[in-house]
Amino acid sequence: MMECTVRWGGPPGMSFVAETGSGHAVVMDGAPEGGGRNLGPRPMEMVLIGSGGCTAYDVVVILRKSGQDVRGCDLRLDAERAERDPKVFTRIHFHFVVRGRSLKPNVVERAIKLSHDKYCSASRMLAHTAELTHSFEIVEDSDWAPAP
Repeated sequence: MMECTVRWGGPPGMSFVAETGSGHAVVMDGAPEGGGRNLGPRPMEMVLIGSGGCTAYDVVVILRKSGQDVRGCDLRLDAERAERDPKVFTRIHFHFVVRGRSLKPNVVERAIKLSHDKYCSASRMLAHTAELTHSFEIVEDSDWAPAP
């Protein structure tokens, strides 16, 4: 079971503090035109970054388990929402930039596909309302070395 609490900061704003069952807190807020003061990400931005974090995590784990020398994974998500309420996501594109040494493109593509099709529960939920697409690029990291 997973649980969290969300508390409204009260008048006059629209900020909320969410506390997770794992002991972390995050502030969310609305746009000024909706009564917010722009003190934190919007709740729907949290949904989007949650999906991004979920799938990026999967991709790194799968690449490591596949014996790939992965050194970095950046993910850009571009999303569109419905014009009317509920303004669900209708399209999300995931663009991965994976950095490492001698990474195999077919293994990177497989890791992304496995995440989207099998492991990432967040993107699987979003797939019920949104068309999910992905792309990737690989950056060779042969000159990079960790700091001593």
